[in-house]
Amino acid sequence: MLKTEAKQDIRSFSLENLRTAFAQLGEKNFRANQVYEWLWKKSSHSFNEMSNLSKELREKLTQHFTINAITVNSTQFSNDKTIKSTFKLFDNHLIEGVLIPATERMTACVSSQVGCSLTCKFCATGYMERKRNLNADEIYDQVVLINKQATDNYAIGLTNIVYMGMGEPLLNYANVLKSIERITAENGLNMASKRITVSTAGIAKMIKKLGDDDVKFNLALSLHAANDTKRNQIMPINEANSLSALADALKYFYAKTKNPVTYEYIVFDNFNDSLTDAKELAKFCKHIPCKVNIIEYNPISFATYINADGDKIDAFANYLKSCGVNTNIRRSRGKDIDAACGQLAVKENAI
Repeated sequence: MLKTEAKQDIRSFSLENLRTAFAQLGEKNFRANQVYEWLWKKSSHSFNEMSNLSKELREKLTQHFTINAITVNSTQFSNDKTIKSTFKLFDNHLIEGVLIPATERMTACVSSQVGCSLTCKFCATGYMERKRNLNADEIYDQVVLINKQATDNYAIGLTNIVYMGMGEPLLNYANVLKSIERITAENGLNMASKRITVSTAGIAKMIKKLGDDDVKFNLALSLHAANDTKRNQIMPINEANSLSALADALKYFYAKTKNPVTYEYIVFDNFNDSLTDAKELAKFCKHIPCKVNIIEYNPISFATYINADGDKIDAFANYLKSCGVNTNIRRSRGKDIDAACGQLAVKENAI
């Protein structure tokens, strides 16, 4: 039965459950279908916007349900046209998301948690306390709001989504997958799964679960060292998810999905930028079909790491290419507004 003492978040209902709830309210299935379309295809945040419903039904929905929509709290524009937004959640927590415009693509970088628990030493979010996981609708809302920014500012809609913002997506597994289901569904945003990339710091058992669930989106692994000693130093999660365990999980994932994996590798000055490091990475790349994105490091106030110089980065990339590894160097975007990779960190988790 419907709870009467507290309003329920209507977007937490599946279509089947929503039909059941509507039946308890004396409403027919097609009304539930209409509301579901308003919520997920039209991205409505208000029952009053649902113009094909009677006033009586809209009042009934307002009485029993709520829509826990997120809102734009503040926006910053980079010199390179990147846009960073701070989003306010229904419980006043704050998260960040980024729009990254490029010549041939328009990418939304979305968050999956308020803060993060992994404490990666080079990442600003890792120095925040993890407050909670985001719900699927909160992740979905980021995409909707960033898409609006893209169309309003550049007259082009989103072409890609990366789960590379605040938080570890695989520690919010159910909500991340549910958000992707809503984003890709025909009665949702109808975006192609291959346009979506989920990035993980490396949780072996959850990578295997992605394989079991036969996901269609892309997987990226934040690797940053192909040597357990060095990776332990900068990414404490490696102590429980060694490179050997990750290799086994990635082989399992590829066997199940046939999806190549992207390795993200930040080249830190005098830490993981030597020819030996490149050789270790090339060896790790032999486990499954993959590509490597070499990423510029974006300094943060909490850490002392600095980016390797351009010549070293080029030499590192050229060695990988000589070994037959598909390698790209990704230049940072939005550094001047702390919107680049590893820089997302809301100054206050709640206001």
